[in-house]
Amino acid sequence: MNTPLLYSLLDTDPAAGPAELLHRARACRQLPHLVLSALERDGVRMGEPARAELGRARERVDRYARLAADLARSTGVRAIGGLPLAGYYPAGLFRPLETLDLVAPDEAALWQAVVRLVTDHPVEHIGVSLLGERPHHTAVTLQWPAQDPLVDPWYRVHLSTAALPGDGWGVPVRPYLVADEHVECLIALAEARLGGSAQPPGCLALLDVAALTGRPFEAAEAAAVLAAYRLAPEAAGLLDHAAAYVPLGPLAAVRAALAPHLAAENRRRAGAPSGARRTATRHGALLRRTVIRHTWGEARLLSPSPGTSLLLTPVADYLLTPAPGAVAEPATRSAALDALHSWDSLC
Repeated sequence: MNTPLLYSLLDTDPAAGPAELLHRARACRQLPHLVLSALERDGVRMGEPARAELGRARERVDRYARLAADLARSTGVRAIGGLPLAGYYPAGLFRPLETLDLVAPDEAALWQAVVRLVTDHPVEHIGVSLLGERPHHTAVTLQWPAQDPLVDPWYRVHLSTAALPGDGWGVPVRPYLVADEHVECLIALAEARLGGSAQPPGCLALLDVAALTGRPFEAAEAAAVLAAYRLAPEAAGLLDHAAAYVPLGPLAAVRAALAPHLAAENRRRAGAPSGARRTATRHGALLRRTVIRHTWGEARLLSPSPGTSLLLTPVADYLLTPAPGAVAEPATRSAALDALHSWDSLC
């Protein structure tokens, strides 16, 4: 992966110089730090503000890596997506990471990790959602300020009991990833294309593909795994687009091996019953943060009245709503808080 690839992806004339390249990169939220690292690697002189910005971004990813390693040892959750992908980038080239994505083997491990994060960090926001009905999967997103919150984005850690959430329609939830790490990274890139495949892959996704071209892929096996995860069309589309910018290397054979799987997956999706109900997702509207309930292994669902569901977790209590950010009617919220107080009195 080289700097000319960045000029090509950002549609920039190399003759315009590094300042124009960085200017174009700043229009793409995730790319400025990557471009700064490429310029630094190439020996381009930059001022102290640029070096400090890059240094803070690197410290952010280093901190995510330390968090992931610590939580893997203590709770069994593990990183997927962005952090593993960063490990395949060439030395000196920095892959940005806005969110640390973690998958938990079960709900108990997820809440153990959440409690650990809340204990060790100044967590200000804890978002919760449930995917599906019975059984359901749990997703939690925690956020806390960066050292300089006026300049740098907040830290954001997303944990889920479902490695791949699907699209809610034809592609179901797939809780586990069971493949070589670099194949899992390709799976994660294909999963990100679900629901948005009409738009071309972004620059970062293409750079991720370029990073994976240095890994050995057993083509038939990788294609079979992608097909088993219901992602053959998304993987093929991603690789087809990437081929216009970067030699695919061993991924070219993976793309060829995907061809026999495409028609079958498209037929499967087209054959879904018309009017099939979308997988329900319920989102938590915060009612109260609580003292950490260290003895709780899992969250608890309460239904104090028809149509009202409460989720009591080891760190906070929520009113479940059908949409993120939904604001419940004052009477509904008041009734939910009354139900919590009644529950408290029985404990």
